Amino acid sequence: MPADANSNSYDVIVVGAGPGGYVAAIRAAQLGKNVAIVEREHLGGICLNWGCIPTKALLRSSEVFHLMGRAKEFGLSAAKIDYDLEAVVKRSRDVAGQLSGGIGHLMKKNKIAVVMGAATLPAKGRVSVKTDKGVTELTAPNIVLATGARARELPGLEADGKRVWTYKHALSPPHMPKKLLVIGSGAIGIEFASFYNTLGAETTVVEVMDRVLPVEDAEISKFAKKQFVKQGMKIMEKSMVKKLDRSKDKVVAHIEVGGKVETHEFDTIISAVGIVGNTEDLGLEKLGVKLDRSHVVVDAFCRTGVDGLYAIGDIAAPPWLAHKASHEGVMVAEMIAGQKPHAVRPESIAGCTYCTPQVASVGYTEAKAKEMGFEIKVGRFPFIGNGKAIALGEAEGMVKTIFDAKTGELLGAHMIGAEVTELIQGYVVGRQLETTEEDLMQAVFPHPTLSEMMHESVLDAYGRVIHM
Repeated sequence: MPADANSNSYDVIVVGAGPGGYVAAIRAAQLGKNVAIVEREHLGGICLNWGCIPTKALLRSSEVFHLMGRAKEFGLSAAKIDYDLEAVVKRSRDVAGQLSGGIGHLMKKNKIAVVMGAATLPAKGRVSVKTDKGVTELTAPNIVLATGARARELPGLEADGKRVWTYKHALSPPHMPKKLLVIGSGAIGIEFASFYNTLGAETTVVEVMDRVLPVEDAEISKFAKKQFVKQGMKIMEKSMVKKLDRSKDKVVAHIEVGGKVETHEFDTIISAVGIVGNTEDLGLEKLGVKLDRSHVVVDAFCRTGVDGLYAIGDIAAPPWLAHKASHEGVMVAEMIAGQKPHAVRPESIAGCTYCTPQVASVGYTEAKAKEMGFEIKVGRFPFIGNGKAIALGEAEGMVKTIFDAKTGELLGAHMIGAEVTELIQGYVVGRQLETTEEDLMQAVFPHPTLSEMMHESVLDAYGRVIHM
């Protein structure tokens, strides 16, 4: 709370209580600032309530279901394997609810004033909040915008919550899809495709680019597509959904492929074609804040160009990832407190996709490194060469590393396979410490672990691989 309990004046006001906003508020409070946070819907934002966390809870259920179907491989017996979709969704919502409640506790612990309502910025240093009791006026010399983003909806493909869904509908589905179309093969699209396909939906994925998971290394995308097809998915690349004909129990999709339009019938559509920044109705244009396609234009330190106004997370520059938002929140809070933190480097932030198999990466792809003019060395190691992967029954996957041939700098790392979303942090730390190939080769990796593949991939880049 502010020093004057009767005042609505603070050192810092954070607008939005997602993974960027609530972390910024906590760090600012730790540094002795009087902080208020404004949230119009849920503490924890999209990530905790309708994104990162509940989707992982759903995917865990489908993973266990998949493993139950493989029981015989492990010398086990499981008969009449089935699932209860309502119970699966309930568990996901309970997990989200538990964590959202935890954010409220953290706000109290750090003495952060929570104001529930919709915010506008009528002038520099001022936030007006429309609450259920009226309008509350707050002031602060420092304001951090962390209002996040929402699903992009293309004309004619808008969600109706019945047959055409966004990620929110897919998290609390009105029915189990039998024949599903997923539009977009980025992280959100491919995760839902993986979940529903594992539970038995006949799943088709349409991607406008020339490959699935288009931001990933081309070699990883190719490997992923092979695995998805093996699981029964139909993948349509260089394709575009032009039109949807909706009826009570089905949707006919008009899909352009190779210059020709085909029609395919589905009972459910999930649209996952990107995000739109929540910048409307805040009064940003009047303040002189610059926008680029719904996102706030910021510098490397999340400054908007308006004195005392910052923007972090999905409302600002890509990559649009929860962990980037949190790190930006810490950086901005420390700057406000007079410290000199390092700028967040997008190329050193890992991306993780929790489909089956998992995909994770950090740094430059092979194509990007070449495009930037680097002379490179590339190493690879397959899961089939790793004892732990074979023991787990997860022998499909690979680890790929890319180095600057002249300096030995780790330029990028790309993985696909079981638990790679946990493994990738080893390379993230390596890049942060500016490690070289020699450092990684000299490090002792424990046996038996999946992490040994990280070591072997580095060795392979320099012609020293042992187990391949």
